[in-house]
Amino acid sequence: MPAEGGKSDMERIGLFSEMEYITVGDKYVSPFDRPFNEAASKNKQMLPGGSKEMSDLQPGYFEPRFVRIFEGEGYANMNQLRRKRMMEESKKNVGKAFLPSSGDKKSCGVGSYYGTIGGPVPFFSAQAKPREKYEAPGKNLYTSPGKKGTGYGYANVTIGKQFTHSADAYDAAKLNYKKENEEHHRLLKGGPFRLNLYPKEYFDTNPYFSEMSLPPIKKVEKKVVPSPFKPSSPGKKAGGMKAGTFDPYPTHSTDPYKAKLEKPSKIAKVFHPPGGPKSRPIESIMTLNVKRALNMKNYKNTSIPSF
Repeated sequence: MPAEGGKSDMERIGLFSEMEYITVGDKYVSPFDRPFNEAASKNKQMLPGGSKEMSDLQPGYFEPRFVRIFEGEGYANMNQLRRKRMMEESKKNVGKAFLPSSGDKKSCGVGSYYGTIGGPVPFFSAQAKPREKYEAPGKNLYTSPGKKGTGYGYANVTIGKQFTHSADAYDAAKLNYKKENEEHHRLLKGGPFRLNLYPKEYFDTNPYFSEMSLPPIKKVEKKVVPSPFKPSSPGKKAGGMKAGTFDPYPTHSTDPYKAKLEKPSKIAKVFHPPGGPKSRPIESIMTLNVKRALNMKNYKNTSIPSF
């Protein structure tokens, strides 16, 4: 369609004509029936001839014949070059070559100094050192052989003499203590001195101890409980005629129970607030979702899950 201004879409885009469609009228071919590499089955293909393995034969190289790196160079004998170089190096020597007096000496055993530079060390020599002449000591002191026995329970087995037996009373310590105690009481004059102001500890050893005699035990007098109070007649129950009250039924009063309010005058109008927004029934979110999922068109085919 021509756009505004009188120009068509092709002229506005800048194309001379509409692009052609290449596949118009072609037969439809399913992508599953197409070959993986369609170009491999058309025209001639490149045949590399297989891989070559490295070898000393001519097929192992890319060239049809073996090509030398240097063409026409002279032959060189490596032995002659090596001897020539050795002769040039020997001319640099100032004097003759050093030759040792004799070959290397090998040791003839463990601990041998044969072949060493310093020779044997006298400090490590195995030869015995000179010593002074040995003089035997004098004879030991001869005594009588030791007596058998441990000394406990055996007589005449110690170095000293045996102790003589001395009689001793069985209760000698008890009798001596008794004599000393009687002599002590005989020398005492009067009873022990006691001071009334003798200091005592802050807490006595026995807090329940008292030097005063205990008072006589008080006899508990039994209280005589009087008989309980009993009313003259049982309590009255409340009834419709007020027979159970302490006071008689009050007389009827003609006064009103509550004073009536005076009606407002027509001049002073009473302010009445306007009515607020009234509530309306609102459906829950679950009910709305049920109505959306279950309607009059699909209620026969829909299965309600059981919770």
